[in-house]
Amino acid sequence: MVRHGLVLAAAFAAALTPVTCLGQSPKPLPAKATQELPAGLLALLERKKMPKTSPIVLRLFKEEAELEVWKQDTAGRFQILKTYPICRWSGDLGPKLYEGDRQAPEGFYTITPEQMNPNSNFHLSINLGYPNHFDRAHKRSGSFLMIHGDCLSIGCYAMTDEQISEIYALARDALSGRPSFQVQAYPFRLTPQNLARHRNNPNLPFWKMLKVGNDHFETTQREPKVDVCNRTYVFDAQPPPDSPQPLVFNATEKCPATIVNPDIALRALEKRRADERAFARLVEENVPAAPIYSGLDGGMHQAFLSRFPYRVTLAKVMPYASYLPTLPPVPWIDKDGAVTGRWFGRSFAKPMVCDAGWAGFLRSRC
Repeated sequence: MVRHGLVLAAAFAAALTPVTCLGQSPKPLPAKATQELPAGLLALLERKKMPKTSPIVLRLFKEEAELEVWKQDTAGRFQILKTYPICRWSGDLGPKLYEGDRQAPEGFYTITPEQMNPNSNFHLSINLGYPNHFDRAHKRSGSFLMIHGDCLSIGCYAMTDEQISEIYALARDALSGRPSFQVQAYPFRLTPQNLARHRNNPNLPFWKMLKVGNDHFETTQREPKVDVCNRTYVFDAQPPPDSPQPLVFNATEKCPATIVNPDIALRALEKRRADERAFARLVEENVPAAPIYSGLDGGMHQAFLSRFPYRVTLAKVMPYASYLPTLPPVPWIDKDGAVTGRWFGRSFAKPMVCDAGWAGFLRSRC
């Protein structure tokens, strides 16, 4: 009954509050969304020959709890710009499967200006756009999955306010004059060592599929083109020579005939073969295998352990399960992992914004 009342109140608030998106607001954007990059970061861009408005790629790694910002330089290649320790991510290793499972997503996501929330209740936020075509093809559900500030979330990748201010500004500048940028979300860095440790995990085939896109990016230093067909990610696909028809991808239907640029394919193949040899050697040496399920709800970079000791573990599930169990519900948790009372207490003071999610209301919760 209380929950029902909260939803009705939120719907009423939304009906009275103007809806605004990044770049489409009738009012000036808040200062936190328009502030310039710090002088040190601007100097770093100059040293690395990266124009301020050149494209970016964000890479998320759960196990290492790190977010990498890669940026295109004047030669057209993506180089690492900065690595940010993640203050809080939730769930376990593996993709998000359904609404309320607390899992932070894994996969390839596209960020458009509409997914940038300058009025977030978590300082600033970037909507990952979950579920994407791949997720929908596998009937996965969820909403309001973000990269945001405040170091507090369930189902999201939470940074500190200072960190998200920089990341948001980098994303905002990269979207100047272009429609989108890419986010790659991984369980861990897809090295032979990590894959060998997690060789017993039922998500291994999924992670090996993600590794194809990872290898394309790392070997070419160019953003991979991502499509979905036959419920599978495909990367850098292009039509065969003299093909009379443009490529059309349907996430649930058979993949069309495609080829991959030989330069990209050869580099990725060489890396894959070397990694497979290393993986086989590690398995033969019987390197210790990680548990399939950790029993912990998410993690935090060690840099924040002393600063936020009470946010490290929100749940522990026992006994050990062979696959992702259904975790016990957390009272007052919304779909984005925000505490309902906390959001409700501040929602009336801020304009609603165009995050992906329920149409009509409850759009500003991240």
